[in-house]
Amino acid sequence: MSTLPSNAPLSAINAHKKKLNWGEIPAIYSMVTSSASDLDQLLTHGFESGYKSILNKENWNLEKLGGSKDENGTISVAVKPKIMLKHVYDEIGYEVHCYPLIKGEMVYHPLSGSDECPFKEWLPLSMRQLFRVNKLPDFIISTVNKGDDADKALIKHIYLRVQKLLTELDQDFNVITVKGYNIAEFVTEIMKKHGKPTSEPF
Repeated sequence: MSTLPSNAPLSAINAHKKKLNWGEIPAIYSMVTSSASDLDQLLTHGFESGYKSILNKENWNLEKLGGSKDENGTISVAVKPKIMLKHVYDEIGYEVHCYPLIKGEMVYHPLSGSDECPFKEWLPLSMRQLFRVNKLPDFIISTVNKGDDADKALIKHIYLRVQKLLTELDQDFNVITVKGYNIAEFVTEIMKKHGKPTSEPF
């Protein structure tokens, strides 16, 4: 039975992992927990990310969105920007991608100064990928097969953090649809493939 509370912070999960492994931390765990730390600090960290970029209202198309800026520089809009989100899993890791919508269609290519785009500039290379968790699919597969309590707690921590970040996007954006499996659903699918009970994915 795990000695970790269900809402354990990342520091406690990592300490528990060291205890279980006599101080030795597998490389893949280190990669995943480093990405988890970046997620925890996404809005306060110094580095730029797609997530922070799309929240920058200075780049919003205020004319299309019925927006204005008050004397304090605060921007407000009458219509939230329409976007689509997508969970992506590949050999590199797990990512959440964002696409602006124009007349119901996803925008894949760069745009600048478009009357129809909710952003003044849409630069897919720097804005489409909101964030990444390196090696998460491989880590999930390993955890399903032979993971310990700390591994499961780390996946749950990442899942809850991602869900919180996506929920926060709902405050500023009109998220029309979210495609792909979220992390809990992905874990459940892997468990099914490996013949594991799916009642508790974490």
